[in-house]
Amino acid sequence: MKSKKSLVFSILIVMLLIITGCSSANEKTTSKESGEKSVTMLFSFASETMDPHQDWMGVRAGVAETLVRIDDNLEIQPWVAEAWERKDEKTWTFKIREGVTFHDGSPVDGKAVKASFERVLETNEAISSSLKIESMEADGQEITFVNTEEYPAFLSELVHTNTSIIKADAENIGEQPIATGPFKVESFISETEVNLERYEDYWDGAAKLEQVKIKFNSDGNVRALALQSGEADIAYHLPPESLEPIESNDKLRVESVPSLRVHFLLYNNANSALQDVNVRKALDLLVNRPVAVEEIMNGHATEAAGPFNPNFAFAGETEPTSYDPEKAEELLKEAGYQKNADGKMEKDGKVLTLKLATYPGRPELPLLAQYLQGEAASVGINIEIITIESIDSYLWEQQDEWDMVTYSNLTAPRGDGGYFLNVAYLPEGALNPGQINIPELNKLTQQLNTTADPEKRMELQKEAVSIIQKEVPHSFILHPHIIVGVNDRVKDWEPGSEEYYLITNKMDVK
Repeated sequence: MKSKKSLVFSILIVMLLIITGCSSANEKTTSKESGEKSVTMLFSFASETMDPHQDWMGVRAGVAETLVRIDDNLEIQPWVAEAWERKDEKTWTFKIREGVTFHDGSPVDGKAVKASFERVLETNEAISSSLKIESMEADGQEITFVNTEEYPAFLSELVHTNTSIIKADAENIGEQPIATGPFKVESFISETEVNLERYEDYWDGAAKLEQVKIKFNSDGNVRALALQSGEADIAYHLPPESLEPIESNDKLRVESVPSLRVHFLLYNNANSALQDVNVRKALDLLVNRPVAVEEIMNGHATEAAGPFNPNFAFAGETEPTSYDPEKAEELLKEAGYQKNADGKMEKDGKVLTLKLATYPGRPELPLLAQYLQGEAASVGINIEIITIESIDSYLWEQQDEWDMVTYSNLTAPRGDGGYFLNVAYLPEGALNPGQINIPELNKLTQQLNTTADPEKRMELQKEAVSIIQKEVPHSFILHPHIIVGVNDRVKDWEPGSEEYYLITNKMDVK
């Protein structure tokens, strides 16, 4: 398998070098002829809609904004709201910044913010569940929220991009939402591209760029080639094996930023074989994390021992699981499996066969799937790989069609693990298509949700990580770096670890 991979990578590098030699990184950069300041970005995940209440691209594209945001240190800062106060255990009051307007020029006040939240609570069940809003009251530039229960995490949940403030009664929100960001949507083609133009009356100062184009392409190698040919100024989520010709080009640079996400195997609890913790532990032992970091990610990652980046104090102290196929076989035998005459693991006359879904939006995930397939075959497990473009809809809408998935999630996007514990492990969680239900973990997460003391929250999160490591509902592989290729003409911009704020009013071009 390794030799085949190396051959493919070698061919790819040759292709990249040829194309690089034939084209300059500045030949096709957009808008040079017109004199306008603009940027073209290639992004890996296509947006079906520009509705900020349904898709992250509203905030990522600089079209929409939330009441609060996080900074580079993952600390919560004002945004559309300039101040807030927690009145009691369930009540929060936010003061809306004076001078903020929607893209149609209408002012943003408490009433407009209330209407925006009423819409998202009605149209986005997952956000409605996570916000726990019982009632809202608007008064001038203020809005007051009352939660259904004591909920210290409410403030951090307002960072979520789907809580964006938009004009709720606008038409065609899916294609041209009217929001408050430095850019407004000029045109949008679903799953293809979005074209943005500067909003001149933006409250924090008009953007330096006049236009931005964001194009969607799930093929990482195509994104890398487009950067080298000058067709794109910024290309997100580049394959590590494509970096050499970019790094050697004096007009381009590579930004590699440690992320707040984890790549992992998500197990479908609906599969009877995977309901056995010994089977899940066996699969976990077949994950060769050092190989994944060094050979697949070319060192642009950190081995994972749990869901949270090890730099977080609440990540736990357990070391990553060591690769051990012999122990994996022992655990499978404890689960009742024996090798048949063909060397396949079999139980009750049925060979252990699992369907593993993956997706190309993050180009390393299919490679991780192939590695696992090979390691599993060595101990007698059949793994069938299927590649899906729209992975999230597939996992939820066809839950009986898959057994495992190579997946990737932000786990502590606001510097706290409560988000991931709620959405990934509670039975009703928005990121729980695997139908995980661990009563001990559920109880602890509910306790965390009503705990405000930082030290107590940290201890509860450590306990949660210990339960997760014991039950293995997921196999955590690595914490990837965000690998972005950038043309040197782009200045005053760098990718953030939170992956929220891609287009800003401060970014510029030479």
